[in-house]
Amino acid sequence: MSEKYATIYKTIGQNIRRYRKEKGFTQETLAEKASISMSYLTKIEAPNCDKSFSLEVLLDISSALDIDVRNLLENIYSQPTI
Repeated sequence: MSEKYATIYKTIGQNIRRYRKEKGFTQETLAEKASISMSYLTKIEAPNCDKSFSLEVLLDISSALDIDVRNLLENIYSQPTI
């Protein structure tokens, strides 16, 4: 992952985590619903996220959470880029 966008990826990962918890989903449940591995989701949600992800994965996760993908992009522009 490019260090230039690391903060943005971390923010998105934290948004995913927050919405997952609001829905009462475990990481295993969300990973299954989004058709990704639990280890991949764990890396995406980690506070020290070092895993990039595609728009397709983001859309799959938002669909699994039954939310608009824009919700997962909240606060990304309030974070400074490196």
